Amino acid sequence: MSALTPLFAPRSVAVVGASRTPGKLGAALARSLDGFAAAGGRLALVNGRDGTMYPSLAAAAADGPVDLAMICVPAPACPGVLAEAVAVGVGAAVICAGGFAEAGGPGVRYQDELAAVVRDSGIRLLGPNTSGFLVPPRALTASFVPGAASVQAGRVAVVAASGGVNHALAFLLAEAGHGISLAVGLGNGVDVTAPDVLAHLATDASTGAVALHVESVADGPALVEAVATLVPHKAVVALVVGRNDVAEFAASHTGALATSWRITRAALAQAGAVLVDDERELVDAVGALSVTRAAPAVDPGVGVVTAQAGPGLLLLDELRGRCARVPALTEATQATLATLLPPLTFQRNPVDTGRPGPEFGAVLSAVSEDPRVDVIAGFALYEPDAVDLAAVVEEGRRTNVPVVLGVGGTGTDVLRCRADLISVGVAVAASPHGVAVASGAVLADARHRARIGGTPDPVEVSVAGPLDESQAKDLLDTLGIATMPRRACADRAEARAALAELGGPVAVKLLDATVLHKTEIGGVALGIRDSAELESALDALETAGACRFLVERMAPGGVDLVVGARRDAVFGPIVLVGLGGTTAEAVADVSVRLAPLTAGEAALMPAELAGRALLEGWRNGPSLDPAALGEVVARLGGVLAAAPDLAEIEVNPLRLTEDGLVALDAVVLHRKAADARPRQ
Repeated sequence: MSALTPLFAPRSVAVVGASRTPGKLGAALARSLDGFAAAGGRLALVNGRDGTMYPSLAAAAADGPVDLAMICVPAPACPGVLAEAVAVGVGAAVICAGGFAEAGGPGVRYQDELAAVVRDSGIRLLGPNTSGFLVPPRALTASFVPGAASVQAGRVAVVAASGGVNHALAFLLAEAGHGISLAVGLGNGVDVTAPDVLAHLATDASTGAVALHVESVADGPALVEAVATLVPHKAVVALVVGRNDVAEFAASHTGALATSWRITRAALAQAGAVLVDDERELVDAVGALSVTRAAPAVDPGVGVVTAQAGPGLLLLDELRGRCARVPALTEATQATLATLLPPLTFQRNPVDTGRPGPEFGAVLSAVSEDPRVDVIAGFALYEPDAVDLAAVVEEGRRTNVPVVLGVGGTGTDVLRCRADLISVGVAVAASPHGVAVASGAVLADARHRARIGGTPDPVEVSVAGPLDESQAKDLLDTLGIATMPRRACADRAEARAALAELGGPVAVKLLDATVLHKTEIGGVALGIRDSAELESALDALETAGACRFLVERMAPGGVDLVVGARRDAVFGPIVLVGLGGTTAEAVADVSVRLAPLTAGEAALMPAELAGRALLEGWRNGPSLDPAALGEVVARLGGVLAAAPDLAEIEVNPLRLTEDGLVALDAVVLHRKAADARPRQ
């Protein structure tokens, strides 16, 4: 039995604050729970001012155990009612009312009092500030939202930060032909959080895939672990809010700060979740994965089958934009297709059937049997006079290759056709875009499950701080990360000797552990070749406040990257790879992972950069060895994970040259210093 069984599978429910006055929250909840009572559950209505109801929870519990209490009273009264629920043995409670941390003022105290009751008793609490949840397979509508009881049972679970988003997604999924196994809005999340619900769903046989909506994260590692544990059994599709500046409104919504959008997405993807950009994509993606999943594959191929060329071009274009591999079909497959289709149709991949006909199912079958195809993405307008689309697709399915089929059209017959396809395990969508989203989700899910697991190599190094740039590069040397020959100089005489030893050209830099961005204060001089240039550079550096100097041989030209590791307040150690140099923060073309990680996982990061072409021999420039970069990133992440007192390690730039990667600048920050020191 799950720890949340009293919440999501109660035998009896009490509505505290029930009402017979239309429009009141207690009336709406009591009405919503009529279906639960009709299905055999016990429903107890509690209102001390209505003689037709139980006067108290204690009175309701005297007639039989109460598993779940729906508390519909104002915020100031909620802690007392929750304590009463504990006293009479209630296992779980839902508080729909607002006026808690999201409202500020005394609401913060009310929420703290709820948390104290939960902490001292162990009762499970959903909310406050939530519109509740739905469990259609149990006829349980613990929600005050009109129409929620009409949502049919199915294989998609919704776990949403917001009660409003929870219901919006449930309704969108219902419109798309997908039923719900569980749909829950977490609200302020005083007790029950997304990891708790994901753990509950791991043992729920009625759930095939999970739609996860994230606004903020209190415990990053717990969320990542919950997703990673669930994904091998049930796909997870995640929509993370916060691409743009919404932090102020998000805080007013639940009383919690908005989560870092980029880091949260990266963490969820690393755990195995499929990422989407909006609620419509979430519906297409999770709907498909609730119906079918592809076998794990490192680089799965897509076979595109279209009954109309124009929509097929839209589909192909978007699949290419999602980096889907659309391989040419084998000669044997093309020979089979030639016996099924007119010679003027395109048959190499995509496969154009001209229009949907009786041969459409056989075409799907031939493409699915091609060894280069792991997923089929198709589209056809609904033409009942030409073919019974659902029948021929079902007859033509001879392999376990997933099929995602777009069925265009309107009306009840089209909806029935889509429903028939879903019932036989074919994922459906209404448009080429929807097919591309759903197919991309199936591909992403397959890629993740094909990743070879492994344990990151431990990094054992002692890092005492603070470190200046030369000492930071000494650390990189011990990690096997290349740096340029250099000399730390205590005065001008040592700087002159360093130039004589190293030879020009050199870079001359201010050497001070308290200065992080030397270029911004004139602390760097480049291309110094002779004594006269050195003296001029030293004069300028002393004006900028330099007492010590770093003289370093200039590196050859190349492409600059930024790599680093730092501690995120929510998720802990993370690593970052991006295009670097002085514009790194402005461009923000980066890939992020949680640390520690294997070098193999880190080697995948540069492929996610929008500017990755610059690393692939752009205009006869150097080409990156992803494995070499993966080693650098993994080692930096390993150092941070192994040294709790470190806050950040950044190499910017890490230059890609014809001879490989070389670190040109490095910063190492300890946690107390990072918190106290203003960046320059």
